[in-house]
Amino acid sequence: MHRWHNLLRENSSAAKTRWPTQTNKSSMRALKLLTRSYRFSVAYGDLLLLENGWYVTHTGLLRMARRSRCAGMHAEPVKEFSEPSAARWAFKATVYKSHDCKGFVGYGDADPSNVSLLVHGAEMRVAETRAVNRALRKAYGIGICSVEEIGSFAEPTSSSRDSKKLPPQPVNGNYGGPKVRDRLCQLIRQHQLDANLVKSYAVDFCGTKTLREATREQVEGFVAHLADWAEKDRNALLCKLNSYARPTEAAA
Repeated sequence: MHRWHNLLRENSSAAKTRWPTQTNKSSMRALKLLTRSYRFSVAYGDLLLLENGWYVTHTGLLRMARRSRCAGMHAEPVKEFSEPSAARWAFKATVYKSHDCKGFVGYGDADPSNVSLLVHGAEMRVAETRAVNRALRKAYGIGICSVEEIGSFAEPTSSSRDSKKLPPQPVNGNYGGPKVRDRLCQLIRQHQLDANLVKSYAVDFCGTKTLREATREQVEGFVAHLADWAEKDRNALLCKLNSYARPTEAAA
């Protein structure tokens, strides 16, 4: 009981620090329930608060499975519903809570139309992750959606063919326009990155003196690069971002 109360205090403090404009009585009540029921940790990235709703992350589900001594997981593509040439994938995942468990099954699908632009080209991995997440949520009775499903609600984009015909356009201080800016902000929230350090890295990546001078094409490339690195090795990305931090004054 003492350990649970400590975790709740840590989660409450972390949530108010990270999402000061979104935390309210309703979200904090939900956080209390999630903390008590599943021992999720905000500090470890188990939960994200997006648009006043809590989402569990893939990391959070795996950590919970480990705490619960999950016996194993198995994932495999569903060939009859997959079409690699069209980047369309479907996966079946089975979670075994114990060695004599018959298994809890979850299915996940992904294609360019239902994933975020940030992960285009990685539809197979997204489908597998979604399947595993759904199987884990079913096995342990978790009623909230996983953050990896956010791409499903992404607004359809206009024809990419038309956009490719356009010459590179100046960013003019808006990070490549509202759509690019929104994708970048979503990426920063999802992986809990420091926005100022990301901006510094973007300037260096684009090879310009300021982000205002970068073209839309350059910023699009940076967003895709950042998304890929964050997914593959977030710790390495954090080390890279920290290299852009300004040295603080030495203590007297």
